[in-house]
Amino acid sequence: MGWKGNLTQAPLVNAVVRPANVVCSFCHTVIDCYSLSHTSFTYFCPFLLSLSRPPIALSAFSPHCITLSPCHCRRAHTVTVLFILTCVLVYVTLLEETPQDTTYNTKRGIVASILVFLCFGVTQAKDGPFTRPHPAYWRFWLCVSVVYELFLIFVLFQTVHDGRQFMKSIDPKLGVPLPERDYGGNCLIYDPGNTTDPWHNIWDKMDGFVPAHFLGWYIKTLVIRDWWMCMIISVMFEFLEYSLEHQLPNFSECWWDHWIMDVLVCNGLGIYAGMKTLGWLSMKPYQWQGLWNIPTYKGKIKRIAFQFTPYSWVKFEWKPASNLRRWLAVLGIIFMFLLAELNTFYLKFVLWMPPEHYLVLLRLVFFVNVGGVAMREIYDFMDDPKFYRKLGQQAWMVAAITVTEFLIVMKYDPETIMLPIPFFVTQCWILGILLILCWTLWRFFIRLGLRPCFCDQSWCNHNCHPFIHLLATYRSEMDP
Repeated sequence: MGWKGNLTQAPLVNAVVRPANVVCSFCHTVIDCYSLSHTSFTYFCPFLLSLSRPPIALSAFSPHCITLSPCHCRRAHTVTVLFILTCVLVYVTLLEETPQDTTYNTKRGIVASILVFLCFGVTQAKDGPFTRPHPAYWRFWLCVSVVYELFLIFVLFQTVHDGRQFMKSIDPKLGVPLPERDYGGNCLIYDPGNTTDPWHNIWDKMDGFVPAHFLGWYIKTLVIRDWWMCMIISVMFEFLEYSLEHQLPNFSECWWDHWIMDVLVCNGLGIYAGMKTLGWLSMKPYQWQGLWNIPTYKGKIKRIAFQFTPYSWVKFEWKPASNLRRWLAVLGIIFMFLLAELNTFYLKFVLWMPPEHYLVLLRLVFFVNVGGVAMREIYDFMDDPKFYRKLGQQAWMVAAITVTEFLIVMKYDPETIMLPIPFFVTQCWILGILLILCWTLWRFFIRLGLRPCFCDQSWCNHNCHPFIHLLATYRSEMDP
């Protein structure tokens, strides 16, 4: 008979009946269970019963097949990595002559320490929600986020001068003030005074940052997986640029650069392409087949390429207006997104890094790799009762990194941060915050407190804040 249900429901390991075939959930290699010894088969059972996610499920290929999570290709290979690391350290210690250069040895020692930590983390850290292309890939970026946070903490505890000069140890070209540039200038779309090229203002904006904006918002859409949240963040950041152009010169842009080039063209097209990709991923059938079970070379190449796509897909349904907890969580996500975007510009300004420097690009690549995992962990924290009491490790690190970056900005250039905001801008932001507060009170307190509900408890709609339950109890006791 075929398998029905989940093996994790079995109370005892001895009660697990051996299936006909086992399919690896990572490489999808079919294993004949009857060819395994009793010791080999029962060795996997404790792992199957201890994993937090359903490790065994019905296979799409055969009703007699189940999915087995632990396999050789998905293992961390702890002993192999430890052996290679030991061999490298023995070679450096016994066979390589140490240079008599203190600065060089210090840098090499720091890099070696980081590499050893990465080796430990890649093999020993906990797995996150993503498994493709390999769980070790996401463990690597988790360890990189720890290293980056430690680097930020070190910079935070330096003086402003020492911190900026410390950047010279990474690149000797850093540590010098940035030259002033004109970002606003002539805002005419068509300049009749320039007979050679009247459209020169538009062509001047067509630089490498245009495809970067498009690609960035395409990836952000894949991370957030919601059109409304992406558009809100995109528009809100343009308002932030308007509000803070008195602090950073590069926020001073022409109106058509804000709303046409950025919001409509670059960001809008990136969000549109991202939503189309999300639609394809949500409709795509996720039925995997082992590489060695595919007869044609074209099919094998296609299977290798699809190894870099998700194993399965979860559609995010944020539902911010469903209850107060989700509403506050969505507001927090938008706030952290905007703060991380602002940190990109302010860090370059206070640490004297030109926009085209490779460190700026590396930071963006870093957030691309950790942002998706962090957002999935935040969604699980909001949506799955199993995660209510514990925020995911990558989400925790991303939040800590974002806050630490902002603290560095505040410490290194408080004069710029504390420049008085124009009174009209302050009025607009106060009005916006008051509108959000009023809507929150009306939606989750006043409206729910006045509206009856069609359930066993006449004042509860199962989404109420605890205060509403208290109010309902008080009213029921006071009413005759």
